[in-house]
Amino acid sequence: MWLDEHFGLKYPVLQGGMAYVATAEFAAAVSEAGALGQIGSGSMPAGMVRESIRRVRELTCRPFGVNLMLMNPEAEKIAHILAEEQVPLITTGAGSPGRYIAMWKEAGSTVIPVVSTLSLAERMVRQGADAVIAEGQEAGGHVGELTSMVLWPLIADRLSIPMIAAGGIAGPRQVRAALALGAQGLQLGTLFLAAEECPIHPAYKELLLKATDTQVSVMGRSGGVPCRVLKNKLYRDYLVKEREGAGKEELEAMLSGSLRHAVVDGDRNRGAFMMGLNAAQIQEIKPLARLLEDLFEGVSYEDERE
Repeated sequence: MWLDEHFGLKYPVLQGGMAYVATAEFAAAVSEAGALGQIGSGSMPAGMVRESIRRVRELTCRPFGVNLMLMNPEAEKIAHILAEEQVPLITTGAGSPGRYIAMWKEAGSTVIPVVSTLSLAERMVRQGADAVIAEGQEAGGHVGELTSMVLWPLIADRLSIPMIAAGGIAGPRQVRAALALGAQGLQLGTLFLAAEECPIHPAYKELLLKATDTQVSVMGRSGGVPCRVLKNKLYRDYLVKEREGAGKEELEAMLSGSLRHAVVDGDRNRGAFMMGLNAAQIQEIKPLARLLEDLFEGVSYEDERE
């Protein structure tokens, strides 16, 4: 497949750049396990991003990436730091990276934006992206409307650059489905929450293992920022405010600090426990090496290189 060939990986897998979760240490551990780890810069100031990049390089000589959320107030500074540090992979979300792509590629980086529609994917091709991550609405965190089953083949069939599949992948059957639908690599977020090395609060891992197929849903649609999370008090209170017609500022205030409350504090009431629909499929916390081995059990993706 394109992804593992391009970066020299054991497995054709990107670890999603989840804010607060995707630390330098975790990204390095994922890369050491044979996939491609990413730093999640969504909650980081620019200086911390540079420190994290250098920390990863202290921990591994394997390829790694940085995810830039373009809504970050310091996105401009971070974009230039990524070029200065010659990061092997840059993925982006929450905006268009077009103004930075030429600079990043000149620095030797591979650029792979996250997209949730065909039109956005086509725009990324025009702007010079090397590949796209097609994220179906089954994913955790901020999501679009199209399902993976529809989005993956739509993009794979229409684009001249590789499609990396994301959204709902937690086992070998879903890996085979992604390959059948045209994927040249995979990006995973929720499954990596179940890694022993993942730095989330133990309560987060406990809730992940207990989550059923009816306990994960989307909030924030009315404000134009749909986000898939575990149903808890924050989720229910937010939906009540939505139904009452609360304004955007009031709704945003409710979510302030909620991801940190989940990842760092394990606060079951105030935390936004982001996870995908595949959480119901995850039954065990495993070391990264075993997690990846199990994901590809019985899957032959080497044939994709022929």
